Amino acid sequence: MKVIIPLAGKGSRMRPHTHTKPKALLPVAGKPAIEHILEQTEALKPTEYIFITGHLKDVIEDYIAENHDFKATFIEQKKMDGTASAINLARKHMDEAVLIVFNDTLFRTDLTKLVTSKDDGIIWAQEVEDYQRFGVIVVDENNHITKIVEKPNEPISKLANIGLYYIKNYELLKEALEKVCSGEAGKAGEYWLTDAFEYMIEHDAKMKVLPVDGWYDTGKPETTLESNAKLLKHEIRTAPQESVIHEPVFIGDDCEIENCVIGPNVTIMKNCTIKNAVLSNCIVDENTIIENITLSDSIIGCNTTLEGTHKEKKASVLLGDHGVTRLH
Repeated sequence: MKVIIPLAGKGSRMRPHTHTKPKALLPVAGKPAIEHILEQTEALKPTEYIFITGHLKDVIEDYIAENHDFKATFIEQKKMDGTASAINLARKHMDEAVLIVFNDTLFRTDLTKLVTSKDDGIIWAQEVEDYQRFGVIVVDENNHITKIVEKPNEPISKLANIGLYYIKNYELLKEALEKVCSGEAGKAGEYWLTDAFEYMIEHDAKMKVLPVDGWYDTGKPETTLESNAKLLKHEIRTAPQESVIHEPVFIGDDCEIENCVIGPNVTIMKNCTIKNAVLSNCIVDENTIIENITLSDSIIGCNTTLEGTHKEKKASVLLGDHGVTRLH
C-alpha cells in the first residue's frame, strides 16, 4: 500500500502563519499537524509516501528528510486546479492499493480494518449538522455509497466526507482520474476527486463507508485551537517555576516558564520563554518569548516576541513567525 498526502495549498485561512511555514507543519497538540497523520499511517508499513507539494515545498521536503527515513516521493502541483488533479499527479505511481489523506483534517480511527477489506474502497465519514458545508455521502442498506453530493441544499444526508480514502481497486481509480481530468473542469475551474469516485461507483465499484472515532479540523485558527484542545494530552517536559498548570497542557523541551498560569488547552513548543503570563487556549511555536500578559484564544508563531506591560494586560492575537509585538 502507498500513502498519498496532498500538501500543495497555500493555507490562506491560516495566515499569517502560513506565509513562512506550510500548514501541515504548524503545531497542534505538541507536534506538527502532519505528525498526527504519519503516526497513524506508519503503523500500516506503507511501501511509499507520495507528497503532493506546492507552497513552500522545499520546507516540506527538508522536514521529511530530517525527521523520517521512509521512502518518500515529492510531486509538485504547479496549478491549483482541484483535488482530482492533485491525486492524478501520482497516477503513474499507483501500482498497488492507495490510502489518500488530506491534511486539512486530523482523524482518529482504526486503519487496520482496511487490511481485510473486500471492497473496492473505503471512505471514512462523520455525521454533521451543518451538512451544507461539506460533500455528503448517500449510502445503501449495506453502507456502500450510492452517490456523493457536494454541499447539498437539501438534507439528503448528514454523512460528511472527511478527506480520508482507501482505494483497493487502484486500476479503476487511475481510469477514473484520467477520465475526470481530461474532461471539462467544474466550479472555479477545478477537478474534484469526488467525481472520480462517482465514476468508480457508476462502474460497479463497491465503496464502503466507515465512521471515524474523531475528526479534527485545522483549516482555520479557531478550529485549529479547538482541535488542539481535543487532542492535547498532559505532557510537561520542563518543570515550570512558581507557576500553576491547568491540564491539559503540552510544554516542550528546554522551555523557561516562570511565574505563570498555563492552561487549560495550551501547547508550548520547545525553547520558549514564558514569564509573568497567563495563557489559556493557545498554541505557541518554538523559540518564542511571551512576557507580562494574559493571553487567550491565540496562535503565536516561532521566533516571536510578545510583551505586555503587566500580567493583567489581556489579549487575543494571531502572530506569525519572526515578529516583535509590544502591547502598552
